[in-house]
Amino acid sequence: MRSIEMRSIETERRLLSALRHCGTDPRVGGAARALSFSGEHGALWLAAGITGAVTDRERRATWLRATALIGTAHLVSMGIKRVVRRPRPRLDAGPPLVRTAGRHSFPSSHASSAAAAAVAFGVLRPAGRLLVPPLAAAMCMSRLVVGVHYPTDVAAGALLGGVTAGLGAKWMRGAHVRSL
Repeated sequence: MRSIEMRSIETERRLLSALRHCGTDPRVGGAARALSFSGEHGALWLAAGITGAVTDRERRATWLRATALIGTAHLVSMGIKRVVRRPRPRLDAGPPLVRTAGRHSFPSSHASSAAAAAVAFGVLRPAGRLLVPPLAAAMCMSRLVVGVHYPTDVAAGALLGGVTAGLGAKWMRGAHVRSL
């Protein structure tokens, strides 16, 4: 069992090193840093939700509930980080391209809020189903390119965010039905 676990960890480190190497291209590294910065504490997604609530008066309550689900996913991931306490990766490929708010990596809170946004905003608008998922996926990948998360951190964060928003989708729809 230990041998399988060690191979798995080594495979994950090799994949992360390869993705971190992609960040040496100034365009890729710059885009990854910008995505990482905009996703800090779910800022991009929370700002989008608040903007939707302000501009779409008819579905304000639904936008606010979507935003609450994104915030919830982010907060839950932060709580899990404090319990798991997995240290951030240290790679031979170079130092991380960004500074982080905390020392722990599992799960990725950026991935949690991004996946929650993809699900929650997808409920709101057809365009949300087309535009948000690719941006959310890019946000998730950026955490690997900047070298601050292992692939399993990002996968777990995305799963957590998707499940959180998925569980709240009915609650969101209920706000829209009541506002009609």
